[in-house]
Amino acid sequence: MEKITVPAIVKKKNKEKIVMITSYDYLMTKLVDKAGVDGILVGDSVGMVLLGYETTLPVTMDEIAHHLKAVVRAKPKALVIADMPFLSYEVSKYEALRNAGKLIKLGAEAVKIEGGVEVVDKVEVMVKHGIPVMGHIGLTPQRMLKFGGYKLMGKKAELAIKLIEDAKALEDAGAFSIVIEFTAAEVAAEITRRLKIPTICIGSGPHCDGQIIVLHDILGLSENPPPFVKKYANLADEVVKAVSMYVEEVRKGLFPTEKHTRRMKPEEYKVFKDLLDKL
Repeated sequence: MEKITVPAIVKKKNKEKIVMITSYDYLMTKLVDKAGVDGILVGDSVGMVLLGYETTLPVTMDEIAHHLKAVVRAKPKALVIADMPFLSYEVSKYEALRNAGKLIKLGAEAVKIEGGVEVVDKVEVMVKHGIPVMGHIGLTPQRMLKFGGYKLMGKKAELAIKLIEDAKALEDAGAFSIVIEFTAAEVAAEITRRLKIPTICIGSGPHCDGQIIVLHDILGLSENPPPFVKKYANLADEVVKAVSMYVEEVRKGLFPTEKHTRRMKPEEYKVFKDLLDKL
């Protein structure tokens, strides 16, 4: 498979479903890339998935950078997108450009920011300086305090119209695609129909140009996955089972066996014993 680029993602609009997923480390990136995903998001969801935060709000640029570098080392064919964490772009468009540039220098091939009309000036300046930007509307976790938690967006007609306006504003600002999170499917479908750039759904129905999901959710590793997640495996149980077997076998003296043991050559062992006798 050839390296997937931003233009390649854009060309898939209305032609082929786009498949994206999160990844935060070298090993998982190798595996998901082998599976054939189109895009890998180094998401601020790492805060809740791997770092133990209750929300994405505490995630820092340094933490995103750390995980981004691990993902980039895997040299995936998929497009690598880095999330811009809370307050890394909101303060000013110049700070947004500076922080986005840091992620690009570390190997990101695009950045993602949350928000609609209110972040258009940030999108414009980044795009102007050659940084591809993915938008993110609907449920925006960095603004969960404003919404009073994680709730379905676009349930009311007026708010649905606002989402359409946000999406169009992001497209006009130069975003190459937009994530639509936990939004009524009818609204996501209408946004997809109206935009020339691809829409990527997460919990927003089947009518977008593609889908993105948190890797650990579909693997059954997350404690409380969102209601829109389909589990394709139950690895949490498998991990507990495997480690429990390891614990039991070590305590009973069943591991390691000769199969898992390497020894000195007999003649070298004899020399070793002779040297021990002289200690």
